[in-house]
Amino acid sequence: MRILISSLLLVCLSACSQSQKTTETQVSYLTVLHTNDNHGRFWHNKHGEYGMAARKTLIDQLRVEAEAKGHSLLLLSGGDINTGVPESDLQFAEPDFKGMSEIGYDAMAIGNHEFDNSLEVLDTQQSWANFPFLSANIFDKLTNTPRYQPYTIIKKNNLTIAVIGFTTTDTAKIANPKYVGGLVFKKPEAIAASLLSEVQQKYQPDITIAVTHMGHYADANHGVNAAGDITLARSLPKGALDIVVGGHSQEPVCMAGENKVDETFSPGKKCRPDIQNGTWIMQAHEWGKYVGKAEFKLEGDQLTLLNYALLPVNLYKQDSNGVRLKQLANEYIEPNQALKALLLPYQQRGEKQIKGNVGYVNGKLEGNRSKVRMQQVNLARLIISAQMSAVEADFGIISGGGIRDSIQAGNISYKDVLKVHPFNNRISYIDWNGQQILDYFLIVAKFPPDSGAYLQYKNISFNWKNGQILNVKIKGKPIQLNKTYRMSINSYNASGGDGYPTLTDFPAYVASEKTDAEALKNYIKKHTPLNIMDYAVDNEVTNTH
Repeated sequence: MRILISSLLLVCLSACSQSQKTTETQVSYLTVLHTNDNHGRFWHNKHGEYGMAARKTLIDQLRVEAEAKGHSLLLLSGGDINTGVPESDLQFAEPDFKGMSEIGYDAMAIGNHEFDNSLEVLDTQQSWANFPFLSANIFDKLTNTPRYQPYTIIKKNNLTIAVIGFTTTDTAKIANPKYVGGLVFKKPEAIAASLLSEVQQKYQPDITIAVTHMGHYADANHGVNAAGDITLARSLPKGALDIVVGGHSQEPVCMAGENKVDETFSPGKKCRPDIQNGTWIMQAHEWGKYVGKAEFKLEGDQLTLLNYALLPVNLYKQDSNGVRLKQLANEYIEPNQALKALLLPYQQRGEKQIKGNVGYVNGKLEGNRSKVRMQQVNLARLIISAQMSAVEADFGIISGGGIRDSIQAGNISYKDVLKVHPFNNRISYIDWNGQQILDYFLIVAKFPPDSGAYLQYKNISFNWKNGQILNVKIKGKPIQLNKTYRMSINSYNASGGDGYPTLTDFPAYVASEKTDAEALKNYIKKHTPLNIMDYAVDNEVTNTH
């Protein structure tokens, strides 16, 4: 790490050096490997892509190559190991953390999805792992002390490497409030400088790395999201951080030029990471699809990036529209048999829990992240229909970020349902009058597109214009201010998740014992075969921003 030194110290060093003999500058080499946003993908997908066993084979090979070149090697994760695949979710990601331990990770950032379960579960997950979970900006609300390990110091041959963790401050609003209510997520840029100084004074590291779960937003344009890696790098003295290994925005950080993302990147193509204020910033998309590999040369105080690549883990090439082709982007990587044998019982146990179909649909139910956070979708209308039915509500809402996957045309399995709803939120309702509904919708209707808070709704329609909500109708009839209506909502949003107003203190609020996945499964069973036209977005949806 190269932090600015005071002019007084520079003078001293200069004077002292005149009386010393010149020594040869030491040269060291470091290979940094990285992944992020695993989201339960310990097993390969149905096409044989990614999976931890193949990842281990690749990383073992890269270790051998690094050693042959005289490189030290560091393996880091940008976090979000939890949530995304039912076989993992139902086992609290135990196979994922144990798989990472076998692969040989040195450290990981704590991601927001590490709080999809209780803090006790996260503590148990740490006990399954033989590497530290890092976050320097998560504090205990009562003691104002770090709740988790802020950093680790790693010795690799002749190198001392400091690895500091940071977590997005958005966790406070997008994680389940009942799990994070006792935590404070401080702005990383507000504490980074003093922490870096502390680490420098105690350990004099040769290289300083931030492993983060904050997101990469080109030219720091983070929009409604919390500030990310670029903002952090720019907030510090130039070169105070050597490297950022990130996650959260779930993209390959490949740049076509200064502050310009390479939109043409696809598996097998070249990738150049971002550099901001003397700091290299890297991210390897998601799910273990790639292993990022960065080779550095440290000569004296000068750190130089020699090579960088995102190495596909049995990914297929894609055409210009992102459609999977039949040709692999790289040579096939044979899964490590020992790790595959370790993970297989978890896969089989998970498959047994979710075996069987629950219904049929004649078309795609759209749950893609790029759609549910931008526009009204048919899957949201199905979900809300199920939740309304479960609590006999007049209308219902859900935040777009609560929909985690699409349902494809054809048979619907219980696994499909759990991929849409991995969080086990309970279905809730509140009985309140028309005026209270208007006051509430003045807040939730203004959440903008491209955010997890974006409002999906059914059986209520309105116009949103210049901060005003107009022409509100419930079940097609104008709202009556003194009439009581029942609204369905999941316990996450009702508790303040995604920044929604908290409803749990209202006397008329009731949380049922039914989970969102259970409600959706039962509704599909009852109404199968589903006709997507019954859930089409109609012309009454007139929410505009």
